[in-house]
Amino acid sequence: MSESKSMLKAYCMLGFTTLCWGGNAIFGQLAVGHVSPMFLVTLRWLGAFILLLIVGRNYARKDWPVLRENLPFLFIMGATGFTIFNVLFYVAAYSTTALNVGIIQGAMPMLVLMGMFFCYGDRITAVQFVGVCVGLIGVCAVVSEGDFNKLLKLGISHGDLLMLLASVFYAGYAVGLRRAPAVSPFSLFLVMAGSALLVSIIFSSFEYSQGHSQWPTTQGWIVAGLITFFPSFIAQLFFIQGVSIIGAGRAGVFVNLVPVFAAILAVVLLKEEFRIYHAVSLLLVFGGIALSELGKAGRQP
Repeated sequence: MSESKSMLKAYCMLGFTTLCWGGNAIFGQLAVGHVSPMFLVTLRWLGAFILLLIVGRNYARKDWPVLRENLPFLFIMGATGFTIFNVLFYVAAYSTTALNVGIIQGAMPMLVLMGMFFCYGDRITAVQFVGVCVGLIGVCAVVSEGDFNKLLKLGISHGDLLMLLASVFYAGYAVGLRRAPAVSPFSLFLVMAGSALLVSIIFSSFEYSQGHSQWPTTQGWIVAGLITFFPSFIAQLFFIQGVSIIGAGRAGVFVNLVPVFAAILAVVLLKEEFRIYHAVSLLLVFGGIALSELGKAGRQP
């Protein structure tokens, strides 16, 4: 395959990946009232784990000696980056909009940048720092619905706060990936998906013991299937292949499309109202990301 075709393939796969991840916010809203959130997380990772066993078991068998030495670390990574993030994500869907969920995810690249600074001492340039501040102001704009007095009075949606906390957990997972063992991405993802499944069963059991568990309706099963196949399986495989073609740094930029796709899908499919503060927030979030990338580009060849 020529280099231009290979690049085009990577761009298409990464674009579809972010579309799937943006659609996850829509799926979360469609699941409300049709399947309980903890059970949904368990169904998601059970399906993903089975699919990954089919395509990744040979990689995992080959990499098992290295994986076994890193099991505690990988277990924590799967538990926090996959299960806890998803639990907070789907619970948040009960008290906020898909539009807000999508835009708040725009804080992740900036949270990762700060995590890299505090955990590994990665230098943050002045331009990057300004970018982080601008992006966080954008997130504050959407969670306060354009009224920053709400932040002073803590009059913020419970779902928005949960989504912010979910973003912190996923950023921690992303920061931790630097310490991941040098094995096949398929092996790595399979082990972490297994961890996510085990921890999700604990959450589901607690939900059941409290009498809050809900068996999926027909729509619930459809949503669970879509979440399993697209955001959890296809998107991850496409992301792995895209990274292998153009590299992790350039592929990571595509993640910035997630809040854009989430906002578009929420307005088109769920008929959610797009207000001025949503537009301002998106501009601020992407402005912050752009400044962060500019600051990074300014100190690297």
